Amino acid sequence: MNFSDLKDFLDEKADLYNNIDFIANDPISIPHRFDLKQDVEIAGFLTATISWGNRKSIINDAEKMLEIMENAPYDFIRNVSEKELAFLEDKSIHRTFTGEDFRAFILHLKRIYAEKESLESHFALKEGEENFYHALERFRQFFIGENPHRSRKHVSSTYKNSSAKRLMMFLRWMIRQDSRGVDFGIWTNIDQKYLSVPLDVHTGNISRKLSIIQRKQNDWKTVEEMDTVLRKWDSKDPAKYDFALFGLGVSGDF
Repeated sequence: MNFSDLKDFLDEKADLYNNIDFIANDPISIPHRFDLKQDVEIAGFLTATISWGNRKSIINDAEKMLEIMENAPYDFIRNVSEKELAFLEDKSIHRTFTGEDFRAFILHLKRIYAEKESLESHFALKEGEENFYHALERFRQFFIGENPHRSRKHVSSTYKNSSAKRLMMFLRWMIRQDSRGVDFGIWTNIDQKYLSVPLDVHTGNISRKLSIIQRKQNDWKTVEEMDTVLRKWDSKDPAKYDFALFGLGVSGDF
């Protein structure tokens, strides 16, 4: 199909998959359990962090983290002491994301929320930036802090050419606004036009089959290659195509 037909096809699929039925079997269902902005941010960030592998397993293990945080992430993070987190050292959370990693993430978040009421400003773009390449690295350095812990491997580095799929997914959840009720759109100071589609096996494979991208690696250079096409189709909301590409990948409709 030609360029115009392909756009129409993906617009149709984005419209099809971007609906509340998408939530139930997706990790985004975890932050959807909360109303308080900080609870949504924390549950979303931690769930996105462990979002690799089987989606059912991701949801189950995210629920495990919520249980540990007494289903009140913001309150728990603000009030828990470092000593009280010692029990996490021997816990298993999700694959290579260990209880020790979870403990470190809680302490990092505790430090951040002691200073600001939201994570939003830590992902802000600077003047002249057109994607999150630098913003994600700035966040990574700030999040890790002055004493690097083994948990830093779970925060992707765009400066190492990572596609940062999990961070980009988290940003889509927080920033993207529409009337469908899937994404939250609670960060209003960052324009969704700068979002990129989270690049993973599904979105990458479908994009190659449709000749949207040519590169074989799922890395940041490929994210930018994909941006070049998707932002021509919708300069105000390019991340909506995540629903089309991911949906086609997991549903077998393509």
